[in-house]
Amino acid sequence: MQVTERRARDRPPPAAPGSPAALDEATLVARAQDGDVHAFTELARRHQDALYRVAVRVLGQRADAEDALQEALLDAWRRIGTFRGDAAFSTWMYRIVTNRCTALARRNRRTAPLPDDTPAPDPGARSPERAAEVDAELAALSQAVRELPHDQRTCWVLRELEGLGYAEIAEVTGAGEAAVRGRIHRARAALAERMRSWR
Repeated sequence: MQVTERRARDRPPPAAPGSPAALDEATLVARAQDGDVHAFTELARRHQDALYRVAVRVLGQRADAEDALQEALLDAWRRIGTFRGDAAFSTWMYRIVTNRCTALARRNRRTAPLPDDTPAPDPGARSPERAAEVDAELAALSQAVRELPHDQRTCWVLRELEGLGYAEIAEVTGAGEAAVRGRIHRARAALAERMRSWR
């Protein structure tokens, strides 16, 4: 009985009916288009983790990713009235974020290693030699991804790390689906070539 009571106490209270947190995405979008800042804030809250993850992986710098995300959210708020629902709201947001990342990358003309956001392994799970080898391989992969042309890297990140389909990536990037497939193919080939010595 105590465990059940403790779990009930630890659980956040349910969202109040009518509050933005309790609404479905379509309703939030409609309210945001009517100027409801709270509805847009809830939309941003729901999508910000995935959008930030893409920005970090495309730009390679956390500070740059934060800047791109903030600018993208401002753009989205200003342009929410243009969202027509032809694609998912998340796809529309991915497009705004990747456009901001592209603009920022052009301004900066610099990249850094992709962050390693995998959980730290158990130190006792492998030998120091194996740990050093894995670290070196990850550094080589990070360097190889960093050296991909921006358009290939963006498509590769959206496909391989975010799991978007080709049609979604085409919608996000504004490129045709055939171009997206080509960019991902070239990125995979370049990475395979660079990583051949690690096999």
